[in-house]
Amino acid sequence: MLILVRLIALPLITEKDNTRDIGTRKEGTFLMTTTNQIILRKATLSDVPEIFNLVNSYAQQELLLPRSLGVLYETIRDFVVAFDGDRLVGTGALHIIWDNLAEVRSLAVKPGSTKKGIGRQLLEFLKKEAIQLKVKDIFALTYKPEFFIKCGFTVVSKDIFPKKVWVDCVNCIKFPNCDEVAVKLILSEYSEE
Repeated sequence: MLILVRLIALPLITEKDNTRDIGTRKEGTFLMTTTNQIILRKATLSDVPEIFNLVNSYAQQELLLPRSLGVLYETIRDFVVAFDGDRLVGTGALHIIWDNLAEVRSLAVKPGSTKKGIGRQLLEFLKKEAIQLKVKDIFALTYKPEFFIKCGFTVVSKDIFPKKVWVDCVNCIKFPNCDEVAVKLILSEYSEE
């Protein structure tokens, strides 16, 4: 996989497994590669229409919450995208909730590209970004807790996220009858060396 990571004030994201740094481009984009040739990079404004289509295709199936174009443009800095050649095949976002907490949002892989590790790669990218930001815990509200459990998360009560509930959830169409499952990963168990 070839990962493009645009970093302005943060250090280079590095991998400790089968990923290696392969250089820097003039515009400050760091390249790393692994085995399956999927490119991961921070999203840009030009990615918004495809992110919108992907996320909302899953929202129509009630597997993700819908996102408007306006919200996607406002939060584009939260998003990472995965490409297979020139095709966007996945996306996900890391949204900071508080000084010690971030949420994984809108994690989606295109049908036909699932079961290839792309979701796990996106989640790993977001986890590394959270570690760089010194976030202590990440969580997600999901209809697919089994995926997150395989990635080291544990199921928890939504009640432990009061800031999330009173900032975001009160504006959700499912509030107060949310049927998503909360999962959490404690990042302090991981260290960046």
